[in-house]
Amino acid sequence: MEVQSLLNSQPEHAPLQNDLLLRAARGEAVERPPVWLMRQAGRILPEYRAVRAKMGGFKDLVESPVHASEVTIQPVDILGVDAAIIFSDILVIPEAMGLPYELVEKVGPRFPEVVRTVQDLKRLRTNVDPEVHLSYVLDAIRQTKRDLAGRVPLIGFCGAPWTIFCYMVEGKGSKDWALPRRLLWEQPAFAHSLLDSITEASIAYLQAQVKAGADLVQIFDSWAGVLSDGLYAEFMMPRLRRMCDALSPLVPVTVFAKGGAHLLPQLADLSCHTLGLDWQTDPRKARQLVGEEKTLQGNLDPSILYASPEVIRKKTQEMLSNFGTRRHIANLGHGVYPDVDPEHVKVFVETVQKSA
Repeated sequence: MEVQSLLNSQPEHAPLQNDLLLRAARGEAVERPPVWLMRQAGRILPEYRAVRAKMGGFKDLVESPVHASEVTIQPVDILGVDAAIIFSDILVIPEAMGLPYELVEKVGPRFPEVVRTVQDLKRLRTNVDPEVHLSYVLDAIRQTKRDLAGRVPLIGFCGAPWTIFCYMVEGKGSKDWALPRRLLWEQPAFAHSLLDSITEASIAYLQAQVKAGADLVQIFDSWAGVLSDGLYAEFMMPRLRRMCDALSPLVPVTVFAKGGAHLLPQLADLSCHTLGLDWQTDPRKARQLVGEEKTLQGNLDPSILYASPEVIRKKTQEMLSNFGTRRHIANLGHGVYPDVDPEHVKVFVETVQKSA
């Protein structure tokens, strides 16, 4: 979809009362860093578990726009964060492509079928229409935008092509993703074809999220860290570049490559606005590698939220100091752990918000 026609087709929404996230992403002046948390929609909140208990399972909640919207907004009401992120899952893309998945409690995702050959590729849907195949996510975004009424921005997201490739090939989680990596070497033509299909579906999906009301989008490359510089440059960078170039004229774009400190010089060349950092990455070194033209997001070690409030305040202040006063979005270095005390999360959020 052309940029101007997509922008013209966006519905009218209430003006944002808190636009810190968008200003920080664009490098504009902010009074303080905005703060939100990856995986904030759910996991730690009793209010989320109460909604989840009404549903048959996690996927039922993801596919219910009304309930997905409800749990998306809960962290804004309860934790006071500066943004909402739509409650969904990165694996909706392979399902839209014709590869359904299951989420097994305390085990993780499972794919009854996998994609490992050119013949397997032929079974996939090549013309994913988000309004048809992912309508429940778009309806949840529309519902959430209405219910937020402009209080804070809404973040949309998807998984990066490499991360989705890993799940579609492996069929489940893995410690080292040896099989997907093996296929890059043994069947590079197959790998390029599958990655291209994932990329095109993901671009259409994120553009549809923007059209529905997402104010910023984030691309999660959860398994970037298992690839070398060379493999990432060959197989991932062209796809990430296509995604960022298609989305960045519409809304701010964040790329979060977990375990990807070694990839920062490459990622800095993308047209995205923000690069997310995991907690193993030194923000000062990241700034030297990336330069001044990108916003950095992160990167408190999520395990620090198990500490006392005093320690959380101290470590949060140290993190803010390491990032400096310009172009920073405060967050964790990965998702919040499900057994963290919500009151400790509030300490983190409030410490950032009092840093002005």
